[in-house]
Order: sequence, then C-alpha cells, then structure tokens
Amino acid sequence: MAYIMTTEAEIEQKSGAGVNAAFDTTMMTAAAIRAESTVNAVCRFNFSDKYAGLNADTKGILNDIVSSLVAIEAISYDMSGYTSRTEAENMVNIQRDAALRGLSLIRDKKVQDFINGA
Repeated sequence: MAYIMTTEAEIEQKSGAGVNAAFDTTMMTAAAIRAESTVNAVCRFNFSDKYAGLNADTKGILNDIVSSLVAIEAISYDMSGYTSRTEAENMVNIQRDAALRGLSLIRDKKVQDFINGA
C-alpha cells in the first residue's frame, strides 16, 4: 500500500457492496495516490510529507476526503453491481459532498492555523 491518508477498509465501506471486484488493490492505490495529490495541491500544503506529525482530528478529515474521492472512482468504475444506477449516483453524490466538505474545512485559514499549531 503506497498511499498515506486512508485505508482500504474506509474505501470499501464508502464504496458499498455493489462495487465491482475488478476495482482491486492496484486500482485503489492509484486512485488514492491521485486523491492525496489533489488534496495537497488544492490546499497548497503537503499533508503527505507531514502526515505522521498531524493531530488525530486532521488525520480524520484527510481520511474522510481521500476515502470519499476514491470511493467515487470505485463506484463510477462500474455501476452495474448496484441495485440501480440511481443508487450508485446517489452514493457518488454523498461521497462528493463529504469530500467537498472536508476540503472546505482544511482550506480554511483558521483551520490551517489549527493544523500547524499557530
């Protein structure tokens, strides 16, 4: 596992039971690395390099963002395993909202001061 900010279990939980088994560890890892890079770029802060020193609250927010972004890719990869396309789309929307909420939190200057101990 080459990614830092989330776990396979978190991604699987958010992807749901209908996720295609072909979205395997290799694909999950690639998606997680892309998601982590996106978070770092959007926030203009390299959380990956500083992850070990971050507090539990910050790690929780990063986990939520990255696992949600990867779950979106997993669900979108093949929606045929869900009870309907609408179910899959609703799951994507829920995960998108979670990722956007988390990104808005960690982009906030006051939260960045909190993260950095200022």
